[in-house]
Amino acid sequence: MSNIAAFFDIDGTLYREGLITEIFKKLIKSEIIDKQRWYNEVREKYIKWDKRIGNYDDYLIKMAEIYIDAIKGLHKTQIEFIAGKVIEQKGDRVYTYTRNKIKWHTEQGHKVITVSGSPFELVSAMSKKHGFHDFIGSMYLTDDRDIYTGEVTPMWDSVNKKKAINELVEKYDIDLSRSYAYGDTAGDFSMLKSVAFPVAINPTRELVNKLKNDSQTSTKAQIIVERKDMVYKLSPSDIIFEDNV
Repeated sequence: MSNIAAFFDIDGTLYREGLITEIFKKLIKSEIIDKQRWYNEVREKYIKWDKRIGNYDDYLIKMAEIYIDAIKGLHKTQIEFIAGKVIEQKGDRVYTYTRNKIKWHTEQGHKVITVSGSPFELVSAMSKKHGFHDFIGSMYLTDDRDIYTGEVTPMWDSVNKKKAINELVEKYDIDLSRSYAYGDTAGDFSMLKSVAFPVAINPTRELVNKLKNDSQTSTKAQIIVERKDMVYKLSPSDIIFEDNV
């Protein structure tokens, strides 16, 4: 295997939504999360995002906060079981473009790795399903009995993703000057900036702004928009924001 890597985010990049949304629903159904927490704490943020007047990251982060609180005191095997069910039932809801790219990189002999902000248990199951060679996710910490403590080492922000990339470079002797990365939000920017071939998939406005305004990514980044059965390939310079028209 070569020392070229392809780094993939999962939520919104491979999976068509956020995996934490799916496990959140399962935890409500299992009565681990009180459904009133959805109505009282999450629903307003979801509606704002759904109407495109709110930030998607705010919606996901609020669910992550509730998730941390909900699993505190649970045994790791409980969440591993639920995560496995989520991926078994929902793991094929992926973008065609990204699924094809994973296949292509694997065929080229590249090291295919996911660096995701989703809980490690979900990332592990999703990675095995889609044939990743290695994976890193947000670690919800456990004690010596494998009981969740309520502490988390996140992987949804740009700083921690950059640290993860550096660790993976050291682990596999990866040549970033020949490597690829795929992401969709500002949390993926450091990962995209690290490689020779950055690809933003259905990116947020914030990420596009960062790509456009950074000298390293403004010319080399590719933007992919997948809608229905069509894939559109653009460069950052092709993007004109509506309020600038």
